[in-house]
Amino acid sequence: MKVQIARLSPHQNAKVFAVLMALSSLLFVVPMGIAFLFIPTGVDPQGNPIPGPPMFLFLLFPLLYLVMGYVMVVVACVFYNFMFKYVGGIEYESRE
Repeated sequence: MKVQIARLSPHQNAKVFAVLMALSSLLFVVPMGIAFLFIPTGVDPQGNPIPGPPMFLFLLFPLLYLVMGYVMVVVACVFYNFMFKYVGGIEYESRE
């Protein structure tokens, strides 16, 4: 039996996707943060150390992924729901 998805819930889908994006970004952020702790700082021509990036930026990335993931999925779901009237929805086949 072929079934079409008529509507995607913007809030629920975005909430789930945003949390998944934030958690999966930790797989990259934590090792990057640890690696940056061991990179020596640079020196300018006068011999003064150049400060590296602030560590709070690494905590900002998962939050950024969470917010942007939520917003983009909401936009995509609203667009899908609008376009369903004109082109139909995602179709899949199921069996009992």
